[in-house]
Amino acid sequence: MSKGAISFFQTVQDNFDKAAALTDLPKGLLAQIKACNAVYQMRFPVKIGNGYQVIEAYRVQHSQHRQPTKGGIRYSDMVDQEEVMALASLMTFKCAIVDVPFGGAKGGIKINPRNYTEDELQRITRRYTVELIKKGFIGPSVDVPAPDYGTGSREMAWILDTYQTFSKGEIDSAGCVTGKPVNQNGIRGRTEATGRGVFYGIREAMDVPEDMKAIGLEPGIAGKRIVVQGFGNVGSYSAQISQFEGRALVVGVAEYDGTIYNPDGIDIDALVKHKNETGSITKFPGAKMLEDKNDWVGLDCDILIPAALENQITGENAKKVKAKIIAEAANGPITAEGEKILLEKGCMILPDVYLNAGGVTVSYFEWLKNLSHMRFGRMEKRFNQNTYSNIVETVERLTEKSISPHERKMITRGADEIDLVRSGLEETMINAYHSIRDVKERRSKCNDLRTAAFINALDKVANDYISLGVFP
Repeated sequence: MSKGAISFFQTVQDNFDKAAALTDLPKGLLAQIKACNAVYQMRFPVKIGNGYQVIEAYRVQHSQHRQPTKGGIRYSDMVDQEEVMALASLMTFKCAIVDVPFGGAKGGIKINPRNYTEDELQRITRRYTVELIKKGFIGPSVDVPAPDYGTGSREMAWILDTYQTFSKGEIDSAGCVTGKPVNQNGIRGRTEATGRGVFYGIREAMDVPEDMKAIGLEPGIAGKRIVVQGFGNVGSYSAQISQFEGRALVVGVAEYDGTIYNPDGIDIDALVKHKNETGSITKFPGAKMLEDKNDWVGLDCDILIPAALENQITGENAKKVKAKIIAEAANGPITAEGEKILLEKGCMILPDVYLNAGGVTVSYFEWLKNLSHMRFGRMEKRFNQNTYSNIVETVERLTEKSISPHERKMITRGADEIDLVRSGLEETMINAYHSIRDVKERRSKCNDLRTAAFINALDKVANDYISLGVFP
């Protein structure tokens, strides 16, 4: 962060204040919504190598207006209390925007996971979980973690196992954490959820002709050139789904160790395979390496997807951006100074507080599955399949025409869990986008989607506080 630049936490606070000023909500209520309700800072020793290391970690519960609270756990040597507080605040507003009935929370462990063995990471994760259990900061009706930067289904499985060790007989214990492996009470579609939500959000925004005309783009995502910064879980799925379902052209990918570019398009499936085999996107035969890896910000494209960490587009490099749409797949990738420059240039910014909410949306579905103790589709799949078969047979009999076995199979199949998850996520992202856009259109002083998203969230959270009698 450059000298004089404000922190990520302060940026979130400023975004809150900007939106709050455009509402009619009482100042006392706004102050209550803005504050983090509980901050748990911990230090604990873990055996690392031949000795012990004291690990710094956090869990923040921003708001209990809805329970449980919900939010991921990130492993990064950049973690600090302010960052976790900022992320927890965003989770409150994110859940409100997509109508997921959770309060916001977040966790973080100050480590670089690349510096530890799998056994060491497991010891750190399990000890962190024990600390949460001791303080009542985890449970299916209390606080439900999920994956974030540096974590995945493996870590969530360790958390689940540790929690269940301490909660013998708790029937809903599987709901203590989401993002678990499918064979350990997870849900199909969770791994791709955030990236898929990014795709749905971009696609929906680009299907509004008047908005695309205002920024000089033709409607529709098909054929648009995309650059993705950060090729982890979120970035890779955003790129894959945009390319193969949206028929977009991914021309650039940036990672911590280099940036690759091909104006004719990069085969994302091949790039994923290359990264899995080599551990890096560098030396990929289907693209050239940029001399300066940080030049990703100025690559010629229509859509720029920052999908790594916060504070990536700043007052210093925002002028280089050529994209008309910046889609915030990461949390807080644009600083306040950077955002001001981008908006003055006429860019459309799809804000993180909306766009990367696919993860918590599908986490909500997983939590519901854990509480119901039944996978989605089990009750209705065969009934729907038989109903569709009867319809097809009736049409064939009345028209005296038959369809091929392949067509019959496509028409009559019932929905599996993955189909229902994707359908629910798509519905959520579409409705949320238009709710935000409607706020922006109705409020004359609201000139950007981020402020509109915060206003939308504040109205919903405030309504909860008032209806619950927490605030008179």
